[in-house]
Amino acid sequence: MEAVILFSLLIVTIGLSIPIGITLGLSTGIAMWLTSDIPMVMLAQKSVTGLDSFPLLAIPFFILAGALMCNGGISRRLVNLAESLVGYITGGLAMVTVLACLFFAAISGSGPATVSAIGSFMIPSMKERKYDAGFAAAITAAAGTIGVIIPPSIPFVIYCIVAQCSIGDMFIAGIVPGVMFGIALMLVCYCTAKKRHYVSVTERPKFSTVWKAFREAFWALLVPVIILGGIYGGIFTPTEAAVVAVVYSVLIGKFVYKELDGKTLYECLRTTGLINGATEFMIGLSMAFASYLAMAQIPAQIASWMTSLAHSPFILLRVINVFLLVIGCFVDNIAAVIILTPILLPVVKTIGIDPIHFGLIITVNLACGFISPPYGINLFVASAISGESIESISKSILPSFLAMVVCLLLFTYFPVFSLGLLQWLR
Repeated sequence: MEAVILFSLLIVTIGLSIPIGITLGLSTGIAMWLTSDIPMVMLAQKSVTGLDSFPLLAIPFFILAGALMCNGGISRRLVNLAESLVGYITGGLAMVTVLACLFFAAISGSGPATVSAIGSFMIPSMKERKYDAGFAAAITAAAGTIGVIIPPSIPFVIYCIVAQCSIGDMFIAGIVPGVMFGIALMLVCYCTAKKRHYVSVTERPKFSTVWKAFREAFWALLVPVIILGGIYGGIFTPTEAAVVAVVYSVLIGKFVYKELDGKTLYECLRTTGLINGATEFMIGLSMAFASYLAMAQIPAQIASWMTSLAHSPFILLRVINVFLLVIGCFVDNIAAVIILTPILLPVVKTIGIDPIHFGLIITVNLACGFISPPYGINLFVASAISGESIESISKSILPSFLAMVVCLLLFTYFPVFSLGLLQWLR
């Protein structure tokens, strides 16, 4: 009964477009009042104590670092480097988009930010060179999903806080799946270019050209090296790494690339404050939501029900994948991670799934929702940049979506793709 009431309230309030944070608090409070003798003050206590966490400080700093990098002249230099590496191949301009998104994802930690930063350069360039506008927007939107898979990833940080696992391990585990996504999308670019006869307009560059592009982008490419090297080398924690990333971003944008001024810095701080305020509000109330779930033993009930439906780990993972893909079409990635992690993590633990492995499964499934109507935030960003309708982009994005699902299945059922690098480094 507790589960029925709680999830009915969640579905109704989300359907009414009530903000997710308020939805979590309202549903939890009403369910507690109707089904238990738990004092209502618990809702406020758990919400406040849930935010009293040092790792949570990583979220605003990573958001700020991504905003500073986006506005500090870095995206253009990453595009130039990507073009010097793959621009001469058939479908090279589309591949440049994917590779530039891969580079920028290692800086921004956000899917929509990656689409905005790279798409503003690449979508007009592809249209000028006679690429189909729907395909140009679609491949940019799809490549932008890598922003939440390659570290540093904001959804990874949130998942680890909710699941109480290592952020550093989660970052390392995201590297191989992120690269897999990039390679798969570049194969889509190549096959589409062959089919539609998109001809490369650039010749194979000289080494001097590649070296020059690399030198200009060098300071940007150092960001993931500093973050991951510092975390896994034991030099600083993920939270301290986020602060280092902010300081580094300011120094590079202001004194090396000289494109970060006072007005831009203010806008970055303002944007960070708005995004972080909404995110922290959701996280605080999600802690109260998770506490009520545990007190009412709802995850145990769901685990028992799901394992009765699926008698093998293979089938259970398939059910969870389909469920998450559908949820991703309607609910924001961060909100869904906050809501579903305390429900599904106990379920997958019963079949021996590593929490880090499951963090990748849930994040990537929900990232597919970035390019799935009706939510599809990456589709909306790409549509705004390209001027193409959502319907036109959605038709062109199907090959990219299928390639992403194939990658998802690979590291769902073959943990070596997600945990192999982590185990090797250990």
